[in-house]
Amino acid sequence: MPSLLRPLPVKLAIFFLSLAIACNALGWIELTSEILLQVKAKYGDRAERRLIEWQNLLRSAKNLPEKDKLDKVNDFFNLNSLFVDDIIHWKVEDYWATPLEFLATGAGDCEDFAIAKYFTLKELGVDENKMRITYVKALRLNQAHMVLTYFKTPKAVPEVLDNLIPDIKPATQRTDLLPVYSFNGTGLWIAKSRNAGKQVGNSDRLSLWNDLKLRMLKNPF
Repeated sequence: MPSLLRPLPVKLAIFFLSLAIACNALGWIELTSEILLQVKAKYGDRAERRLIEWQNLLRSAKNLPEKDKLDKVNDFFNLNSLFVDDIIHWKVEDYWATPLEFLATGAGDCEDFAIAKYFTLKELGVDENKMRITYVKALRLNQAHMVLTYFKTPKAVPEVLDNLIPDIKPATQRTDLLPVYSFNGTGLWIAKSRNAGKQVGNSDRLSLWNDLKLRMLKNPF
């Protein structure tokens, strides 16, 4: 994946910035009618429904057992979003979308699925130390891929939330994926096996992650 990020078209960047400022001022979790109208005008009725359904998910799943949260969030994004390569969708080689961008456009690549699941589960109360965004090689496709992994306990075999298949499976059953590195909001790990791996620093070493966090400063989503 390239480490340099070319900017989005100016009009698109301004649109998402305006949404971020509006969400920050009024409370991101309460999507106002003004924000929904902007999304509907630019992306249509389905985009508006995706945002409303996402907000309903955050409300309804808040008190569920953690396993149910994983299932609901994994299903929500896998069923409501299309896979589209960055060069086609964003007109850049590599772009990590915020969950709001991903939901509004209804499409993205594997990084966008993993990132949206990570932040949604974090908002639902799942400890970020239990989650890692994991860069792998998809052996059957012979290409780079990204998934979200969940560790019930620090030494547990992680569960894999993937946009390629509907079911959440333990990493030991995903022999089609070869882990390379993983990260979350606090750390960066180099994979040694399908388990935790060796921590080699913090995630600030990843330029695309830093760019994503900067764009989310005004709005967590």
